[in-house]
Amino acid sequence: MTYYTGFTAAVPAANKQKYIDHVEAAWPLFKSYGATRMVETWGADVPKGKVTDFYGAVDAKSDEAIVFSWIAWPDQAAADAAWAKMETDPAMKALPEMPFDGSRMIYGGFSPVFERGNHTGAGYYQGFLLAVPEKNKPSYAEMADEGWKMFEKGGALGLIENWGEDVPHGKKTDFYRATKAVEGEVPVFSWSAWPDRATCDAAAKAMEAEMGKWTCPQCPLTACG
Repeated sequence: MTYYTGFTAAVPAANKQKYIDHVEAAWPLFKSYGATRMVETWGADVPKGKVTDFYGAVDAKSDEAIVFSWIAWPDQAAADAAWAKMETDPAMKALPEMPFDGSRMIYGGFSPVFERGNHTGAGYYQGFLLAVPEKNKPSYAEMADEGWKMFEKGGALGLIENWGEDVPHGKKTDFYRATKAVEGEVPVFSWSAWPDRATCDAAAKAMEAEMGKWTCPQCPLTACG
């Protein structure tokens, strides 16, 4: 089963091209370790939240943009072997210097718990981070299936929900703090793929009205709404 290493970071907006140069240089190395795909997305419409948001997740500064990214591997064993090799590979030191504060980057390993549609060739992505009680994994997948029906109706190309399998605790930031996870909850790293932003924005407006009619009597989240 495909396994993902998910990342979220804050990058100075002025360093966008340096960031692109950095990840373009890193991809051939990741590919040589067995990675099958790498996607790097730059925040285009990242709202401020009342309880949690991407800015708080990575302690972003006022001049920083949010980056939401992932690397796909054939399975967790391949990912684990690759990261172990990177720790001692001299080629890693030859990469351009990271143009952002890596100590605030959050990352972890995730396996799909729900997947529909196509995740390649998209022009726009919506990224999601949340925490779900571990015992509610099956019902969360069921809820995702209901959500996909609305996404697909709105023109989405694909939806994937990834369950935290190897998500470390960080000294400054991590997925648990980002989602305000409590004991017994698991971080989920997910995205929906769209042809373009216009399609996504139009679908969001339509879904707002439809969600008002949607009931969730057995919501798998700790809090719904």
